[in-house]
Amino acid sequence: MAIRARLQLSASAHGELMGEAKRKARIRVSREALSKPLGAARFDIYAMGARMSHSRVISEELTYWSDIDEKALGMVFHDIVDDDYGWILFARDRVRRFRCVDVAASLKSEEYATASVRERIATAVEDPKFDELGYQADEPNTPVDLLHVATDADRSKLHPYFIILLESPGRAPARAVFREIGPWLAPSDPHFVNEFQFKQFDQRLWELYLWATFRELGFDIKQPEAPDFLCSGPGISFAVEATTVGPSIDGPLASHPNPQTPDEMREFLSHYMPMKFGSSLTSKLNKKNKAGESYWERGETADKPFMLAIADFHVPGSKEEVGSMTYTHSALWPYLYGHRVDWEKIDGKLAIKAVKNAGHHYKGKTIPTGFFDLPGAENVSAVLFSNAGTLAKFDRMGVAAGFGPADHKYYRIGLSYDPDPNAVIGKPFSQEVNNTGYEEHWSDELQIFHNPNAKHPFADHAFGGFTQHFFGNGEPYTVSPPGGVIASRTLILRLAKKDEMLEQDESLV
Repeated sequence: MAIRARLQLSASAHGELMGEAKRKARIRVSREALSKPLGAARFDIYAMGARMSHSRVISEELTYWSDIDEKALGMVFHDIVDDDYGWILFARDRVRRFRCVDVAASLKSEEYATASVRERIATAVEDPKFDELGYQADEPNTPVDLLHVATDADRSKLHPYFIILLESPGRAPARAVFREIGPWLAPSDPHFVNEFQFKQFDQRLWELYLWATFRELGFDIKQPEAPDFLCSGPGISFAVEATTVGPSIDGPLASHPNPQTPDEMREFLSHYMPMKFGSSLTSKLNKKNKAGESYWERGETADKPFMLAIADFHVPGSKEEVGSMTYTHSALWPYLYGHRVDWEKIDGKLAIKAVKNAGHHYKGKTIPTGFFDLPGAENVSAVLFSNAGTLAKFDRMGVAAGFGPADHKYYRIGLSYDPDPNAVIGKPFSQEVNNTGYEEHWSDELQIFHNPNAKHPFADHAFGGFTQHFFGNGEPYTVSPPGGVIASRTLILRLAKKDEMLEQDESLV
C-alpha cells in the first residue's frame, strides 16, 4: 500500500510539473507575441550610428529583433573572445536615436540569448515609463533634422532636388533613411542643413553618403570644422575632406563639350574631365586656413593618413540624359596617376600597359598630368571616388530596409565588374530592389585610388570591402570585390490604378 501511495503521489507530482511546464510555455508564447524578427537591412538603418568600432572585432552579430511597433530593438551576438552569447537592447533617446539601454552577456547559447532578449523587449514595452527608457542625458539640445524646413524660410528657393526628396511619393524610402541619419550628425558647420535644402544639395548629399558609408565600414566618426571627417577604428585613424565637381560658370571649361561619337568621348575623357577633376582636387590640395595650415596639419587630423573624397555632379541627370557621374570616372585614374592604360587582345588574352600622358589640353588651357606627382600631393594618402552619392542610393537602401511604399516598384540597371581577367567591359545587370533577397551596401560603388608617393600610406587591407586601385613599378593593378558596381541607374515605377496612367521616374539624382 505504501509503495502504491508513493507511485500515486509521484504521478500527481508529475502531472503538476507537466501543468506548470505548459503554463510557462503559454506565457512564453504570449510574451514572444510582443516581439518579432527584424531584417538586418532595417536594423542597420535604425542603428546606423549606434555601433562602436571595436564591437566588430570582439563580437559577431547574429539576429535582430524588435517590438511590434519597432520602438525597441534587440540584437543577439556571439562573443568571439569568450565564445559565449549575449544581447543588447536599444531604445530611442531624447533626439530619437536608437541607443543601447541594456546588455546581457556570458549566456550559454544563441537560443537562450534569443529567448532572453525577446523577454526583455516585452518587459520594456510594458513598462509605463518606456518612453523614457532611452534617455541618456548627453543628447544635444537641437538635433539635426534634414527634412524640416524653417517656418520663416523662402520655400520658393528650395533646391529642386530637395523638393523632389521632400514631396515625391516615390522618395519615401530616402526620407525614412534621412530621418534616421539626421539625429546622429554633429556637423561643425551650423549652415549644413540650410545648404542641403537650398544651394548646396549635391555637396551635402555627398557628405551624408560618405558618413553612412564610413559608419557601415565600422569606423567611429567625428566631424571637425575641417577636414570634414575624422574616422577611427582599431589600429587605424584617418581624415577625409569631401569635394565635388560642379558646372563651370566662366573660363574655358564653361564651354562644355557634347561628345556624340566614340572619338569625341575619348577626347572628352582625356582632356576636359581631367581638368574638371583637377580643379576640384588641386583647390583642396592648396587650401590653407588663417593659420597657414593645410588640411593634414590641423588639430586631431595632423600626422594621419589624409584622403580626398570626390564625386562628379557637373552635369545632372534627367529622364532624357544620364548624369555625368555615370561615365566620367574613367577619366580620374589617368589624371591621378599621370598614365593612361592601353590594351589589346593577344591570342584571346588581354594585355595592358600604362603609357605616360603628355598633359591635358582644352581650348587653350593646359594642366599637368599626374595629381599624385604634384608638389604637396604626397600628403594625400588616397583619393576616394563614388558615382553613387545620389538620392537613388538612399532610396534603394530604404527599400531594401522595407521602407518602400506598397504602390511603387524600384529597379536597378547597371554594370558590374567582370571577374574574367580578359574582360574589357563590365557585366550588365538588372535587379528588382523590392525583392526579398535584394542586398546592397553603402560601399558597393566606392573606388579608392592609393597614392604611390604617400607620406602616410594606407595599408592594402585597410579597405577590403570595395574596389582599390594601385600603381607601382610603372604598372597599374586593381583589386575589386565580387559584384563590385561600376555604374547604375534606378527606375522608380508607381503602380497606377485602372483609371490612371502608369507613372515612372528614372532616378538619376
